[in-house]
Amino acid sequence: MSIGRRVGLYGFVFSLVAVPGAVAQKDTAALHAQIEKGVAAIMPQVVAWRRDIHQHPELGNRETRTAQLVADELRSLGIEVRTGVAYTGVVGVLKGGKPGPVVALRADMDALPVTELVDVPFKSTVRTQYNGQEVGVMHACGHDNHVAILLGTAAVLAGMRKDLPGTVKFIFQPAEEGPPAGEQGGAALMVAQGAFADPVPDAVFGLHVWPGRVGEIVYRPGPAMAGSMGLSIVVHGRGTHGAAPWAGVDPVVISSQIVLALQTIPSRQLNVSLTPAILTVATIHGGNRGNIIPDSVVMTGTVRTFDKAMARDIKERIIRTAQHIAESGGATADVQIVDGYDPTVNDSALVARMAPTLQRVAGDRGARVGTLVMASEDFSVYAEHAPGLFFFLGIVPDGKDPATAPANHSPLFFADEGALPVGVRAMSNLAVDYLSGAPTAKRTRLTSR
Repeated sequence: MSIGRRVGLYGFVFSLVAVPGAVAQKDTAALHAQIEKGVAAIMPQVVAWRRDIHQHPELGNRETRTAQLVADELRSLGIEVRTGVAYTGVVGVLKGGKPGPVVALRADMDALPVTELVDVPFKSTVRTQYNGQEVGVMHACGHDNHVAILLGTAAVLAGMRKDLPGTVKFIFQPAEEGPPAGEQGGAALMVAQGAFADPVPDAVFGLHVWPGRVGEIVYRPGPAMAGSMGLSIVVHGRGTHGAAPWAGVDPVVISSQIVLALQTIPSRQLNVSLTPAILTVATIHGGNRGNIIPDSVVMTGTVRTFDKAMARDIKERIIRTAQHIAESGGATADVQIVDGYDPTVNDSALVARMAPTLQRVAGDRGARVGTLVMASEDFSVYAEHAPGLFFFLGIVPDGKDPATAPANHSPLFFADEGALPVGVRAMSNLAVDYLSGAPTAKRTRLTSR
């Protein structure tokens, strides 16, 4: 597809214009130069932080060691620090030497109940209790990289504070992967407890490491990551001997019918040409012996969509499908669908304004517009309170195929440290360019073809 054809399809073209009150171009160039010097100086420490955090992972709302490390490092940089936000969250405030707007930068700190299988010197051997079971703990989603990158960014920006035109908030958040059962947590609780207050950010930026080429940056205007809902279905039958199924009501067979029928909701009942949707049943538990039909079966899963109206529609269809199939077999079905995260929506004007920054930072590694991501992120909460930009940073080593690299949440997930300086440069430059009013993009409507 030609460039002209793409412009016609999207209906927009962007041209760079100066923001009123912007810092002079030569002054912005000087700020960029300071960033480069700061990144080069701090990188050994960023690597050390990342390895230390990776070797000592902590689950959501339990990130006490990580939070202490973060708070101590921020204080050593002369940054105002507030701790104990949403249990273990840390908020730092860096006031620049010149007046200007407020920008927030966010990193998540929690690990996952995964036993690490990657053979590195700083491999995690941590074990703990999770939902009543002993589990390994691993930074299998790369949040150790996020924390180290944001600490590095704080060090870079603190080193140039006298020339910084505005204020930077550093938000280190617990429990992005979800709080423990029965607890609140994550971005929603951070905001509820004042992470976005005093001062209120004018924009917020975040990143996530991802199986792309190391150092590559991927971003997207508008909807970027899906919203999520948690699904639980309990099918109640009547237990009996496996040799006499007619004497009871078999919830295993009925559950199997429900699983298959649920797949027809996205594939046959929704107009997925409007927006994609996924319905996954991930676990089925029932019975404990091969010749005993159990009383009940429990299924759990997840629903992903980019549209709130479609999410409500899917919820109604799931309940109707499960209950009617169970009733047809003489059973009952209790359906619980719990709202998770809303879709992460990047502010299109902010993306247009900051895309040149990402492209400059990525250099020959490249910064490009990506496709929709069906995973969910509670960065969506921050983006509902201020214009937000969330982007992805590739971490697959050169010579390896990102398509076959272990994905986030895998016990084999591995992040090449070559991505760390790109992450620090990206977050530092986004903050400085936003605060200094670097060139933005003016949208001009074109006729679609």
